[in-house]
Amino acid sequence: MQMKAETMKKNDPTIAKNRRDGQEGFTLIETAVSLVVMMIVGLGAASLFVFALNTNSSARDRELSMAVAQQQMERLRNTRFASLAATVSSTGGANKTVTSGDRSYSVVTTIADTVAGDATQKTITVQVAPISTNTNGLTAVQRVFGGVTLVTQRSTSVLGPYRG
Repeated sequence: MQMKAETMKKNDPTIAKNRRDGQEGFTLIETAVSLVVMMIVGLGAASLFVFALNTNSSARDRELSMAVAQQQMERLRNTRFASLAATVSSTGGANKTVTSGDRSYSVVTTIADTVAGDATQKTITVQVAPISTNTNGLTAVQRVFGGVTLVTQRSTSVLGPYRG
């Protein structure tokens, strides 16, 4: 009798109709399509995470570059005007490497007369850029936006030739 009841259930037209109408569950194609959609969303979120990570790294480089440049500029502001060039030479030269926050930075310091032939006013430029630790380390965008350039002018307290 048990066998007959199972056979009747399989041959029952209402049960077969329900299966055709999709009331029993998901098909293999529906499941595959939903997995593809979830994969696309997941990859989008992962790429957004990588982008945010690179942006934060670039911002950190820029922050530390600014700190290094400000330290160099303060060192030059506290130096007597007459010995500016000697200070740059004694602190490592016009081109030097400084380490800050476990990262190396290239520091280029330039001191030039603001007006050619007039030694009473100088333009001081400090450029700082992160140095890559490996060949794949920095992209061109990180090299540009990770570095800073500070420019200032100093003049001597001695009166120049145009007094009057």
